[in-house]
Amino acid sequence: MALARTLRRTNPITVILAGVLSFGFLIFLLSPSSNAAALSTAKRKFNNAAAHPLSPPTAPFKKPLAPANGEQVPPPVVHYHMNNLTTTIDPIGNQETVLILSPLARFYQGYWDNLLTLTYPHSLIALGFIIPKTREGNAATAALQAAIATTQSGSEEKRFASITILRQDFDPPIPSQEEAERHKKENQRARRAAMSRARNSLVFTTIGPSTSWVLWLDADIIETPPTLIQDLASHDKPILVPNCFQRFKDEHGQPDTRPYDYNSWQDSDAAAKLAANMPADEILLEGYADMPTYRTLMAMVADKSEGRDQRAIIPLDGVGGTALLVKADVHRDGAMFPPFPFYHLMETEGFAKMARRLGWSCWGLPNYFVRPGSYITTTNDLAARVFLSLRFDS
Repeated sequence: MALARTLRRTNPITVILAGVLSFGFLIFLLSPSSNAAALSTAKRKFNNAAAHPLSPPTAPFKKPLAPANGEQVPPPVVHYHMNNLTTTIDPIGNQETVLILSPLARFYQGYWDNLLTLTYPHSLIALGFIIPKTREGNAATAALQAAIATTQSGSEEKRFASITILRQDFDPPIPSQEEAERHKKENQRARRAAMSRARNSLVFTTIGPSTSWVLWLDADIIETPPTLIQDLASHDKPILVPNCFQRFKDEHGQPDTRPYDYNSWQDSDAAAKLAANMPADEILLEGYADMPTYRTLMAMVADKSEGRDQRAIIPLDGVGGTALLVKADVHRDGAMFPPFPFYHLMETEGFAKMARRLGWSCWGLPNYFVRPGSYITTTNDLAARVFLSLRFDS
């Protein structure tokens, strides 16, 4: 009788609600999670996190829990299987880490905004910067840190895996960064030696055992395709450089574009003869009237038409560094930016020569463009652009 009275007092609505909740709970347990990708990313971030301050800077640091007895835990022994590291035409599918490196003397907001538009997963991107210890460098550091703080505290999909900022431990070779001053022939050797030292310090400090690709990106590049990394990696070349053209307005006020980087070239017999008659400590420079190399410049073979073949590719002997994708193994093999004359070449051009001596090939995309900012505002800067135009168009 007691059981019957209990059943009579039970509300049918309660029974129905209990059944619906039980059914929903079973569906939740058995169905795949809609956040599987996010959980996978979070798990990979945790597994790849550095467990000690001395771990590679390209891995996000995970502060270990303090032991109960207060004793410092010794650094872990970490094993990296380098043979499992890949550099493929599908870097996203294979979860390949990209290290973007930028020597930075001035901070341009357009550069940072363009980084944020890259569609390559930011959880697979590590950033590295090297900044001179000058008044202008201090201002650039402050602006960069402000941009980093905003991004890294914002939405997780925009955050980068890690960010490293280095300050140069040597003085800049020339006091002014005005374009006319930077392009003076008498400043080239000292300027390129300093840039080489900065690039070498940056790459060999930040490259980690999980780095698949290194993308060198100048700090004044403010416009690239959002798929820049995927596009360049899809060619599966050890060293690949796109063309760099700058937007400007012509004498009629109409928008146009013009070459900006002339350091990507195919060598010539004339340049070889010049080098053969040079002292060992002199360097070849491209585009100066008293040093005619007659090289084939990638900037001069570009097709700017709307229907151009952006995947057209050519072999190169020298490369520029405005945007340069390098398989990390090229650097691991010892290819660096010589701060001294190497076969009469320095910096990015010397890097290309050294890489070729190590057995790696260099390639260029003449019809695929990245663009610097249009920041010509001073008489000296304008004179420099006119000077460059006369050097190559006369």
